[in-house]
Amino acid sequence: MTICDISPYIDALITREGGYVDHPADRGGRTRWGITEAVARQNGYSGDMRRLPRARAEAIYRDLYWTAPTFDKVATRSPRLAIELLDSGVNVGPAVATGFLQRALNALNRNGRDFPDLVVDRHIGPLTLGALDSFLRVRGAEGEEVLRKAIDALQGVHYIHLAETNPSQEAFAYGWIANRIG
Repeated sequence: MTICDISPYIDALITREGGYVDHPADRGGRTRWGITEAVARQNGYSGDMRRLPRARAEAIYRDLYWTAPTFDKVATRSPRLAIELLDSGVNVGPAVATGFLQRALNALNRNGRDFPDLVVDRHIGPLTLGALDSFLRVRGAEGEEVLRKAIDALQGVHYIHLAETNPSQEAFAYGWIANRIG
């Protein structure tokens, strides 16, 4: 089992997300360090969003976007894949990112020869982890990269769909694709 220190990835994520933003088309509203006001409030922060401490943002990322969706358990098998899920989950939600993982595993299981199809329930449990273990055992490091690319592809389709169905989101599509895919 590989141990993954998430701290440098959270630091890079916060740096990329930047400081305070209040874009009129952003459905998340006021945001600092990539943490929306709603998420900050749900996690006990009651101050001005312009002053959300970086340490509070780090704790929120670790708790809500790493531990709660059990990406930490994915990291024991594939740190690179877990980091991909963290990054995707921050932007589209951990449940959506988990669904991308489950859908990709289903598409890559060779019609159930490597492991049975998963129910895409958007939760990482023993069956999803078992399927990931089987996939990595059969496909190895090359398969790990293909699985990461498949998750990226699903994320890209998600962004295009958002822009197509809500033109106000076109303001963000370029940045999402430039900074989150690849």
